[in-house]
Amino acid sequence: MTRRLILTVLLPAAAFFVVAAGFTAPDLRAQAGNRERTVYVSALDDKGESVEGLGPGDFIIREDGLRREVLRVSRAIEPIDIALLVDTSASASNAIGSIRDGIRGFVAKMAPQNQIAIISLADRPTVLVDYTSDAKRLEDGAGRLFSMSSSGMTLLDAIVETSTGLRKRETPRAVIVSVITDGVEFTNRHYRDVIAAMNQAGAALHALTIGGFYSTDDNAERERAFVLDIGTKETGGQRVTLLADSAIIPALVKLARELSSQYKVVYGRPESLIPSQKTEITSGRKDVKMHGAPARGQTGA
Repeated sequence: MTRRLILTVLLPAAAFFVVAAGFTAPDLRAQAGNRERTVYVSALDDKGESVEGLGPGDFIIREDGLRREVLRVSRAIEPIDIALLVDTSASASNAIGSIRDGIRGFVAKMAPQNQIAIISLADRPTVLVDYTSDAKRLEDGAGRLFSMSSSGMTLLDAIVETSTGLRKRETPRAVIVSVITDGVEFTNRHYRDVIAAMNQAGAALHALTIGGFYSTDDNAERERAFVLDIGTKETGGQRVTLLADSAIIPALVKLARELSSQYKVVYGRPESLIPSQKTEITSGRKDVKMHGAPARGQTGA
């Protein structure tokens, strides 16, 4: 039985055209009108490590249940806008040292080729370092990550505000990486609004969560749980649950390897006035798991 991951693109037509109008990436505009689409795909083995050497026959793509022809597969070399949303609330006090070290290792791997921002989450979203590829600035920013006593986190606000900012940028790939503990959530947003903001920005959410995240009657934390579980899947990202603070360092290193090893998959589709509502990326091999997101700035829907 093939392993499947469903990437759901919940973009109404009007919202998509607003996003598409803001992008001018020439490699995507050069595609054959609406007849070709690009997705960036992570292919992982049972240990979560990237699988190399895959070709067109290893990827199965369906739009609204209809299989599409995979035309070309190559290594993804396009740069990524990466927003690091880091828990600096009171609940992160024990983990903050490991989080700092993990962020340093991540930016050391990703900074030279990509634009990275560091945003802290205590009380309100605060940009510590705006998007840059300068490894020194990012390392210094990671060094300014400290937990704030008597504070809660504002993850959902940060995701929406970050997504709004990403809509103004032209990089073909965008990723939001949240590194959080299971502390108190201070924001009051519906999870569907948060997911819609990410989809409109073309950003995949990768959530690294530290702790139990037990069920609760608190509305804000319940909405956050939906974003972490549903939002990661529907945007083409993933949730990684970590039980120990020390696990954050290797988890961020592994995520950096994954993002650096993605595939660029181009597939054909008929022209249509009606945008597809759901894109499925399925591995043609039972030992490979896949997830991914559409390229940003594509013409057509």
